[in-house]
Amino acid sequence: QVQLVESGGGLVQPGGSLRLSCVASGNVGSITSMGWYRQTPGSQRDWAALIGTTGSTKYKDSVKDRFTISRDNAKNAVYLQMNSLKSEDTATYFCFMVIDRTSVWGQGTQVTVSS
Repeated sequence: QVQLVESGGGLVQPGGSLRLSCVASGNVGSITSMGWYRQTPGSQRDWAALIGTTGSTKYKDSVKDRFTISRDNAKNAVYLQMNSLKSEDTATYFCFMVIDRTSVWGQGTQVTVSS
């Protein structure tokens, strides 16, 4: 069974930075797409950043030029570098990976941007 473990969330002041990490463990086969979604209370989970097998990336307009997604295939990991954080970035962040054509989700990590 495959498990995604996230880390790196926390409390940060506006304008600050955080780096989220997500590592797959267990019987990990072929990983294609990876990405990060985020969710606030009462709202649906929404995508923030995606990265394909070749390293191509896509960002939600609201995070473009502030967030950078990257992947390390050797470590079965995906990262999200978040800079110039705003209060509206406060959310629970979930990583996902498509492993052997199945979507697998992390448990979520809380990011709170507040002074």
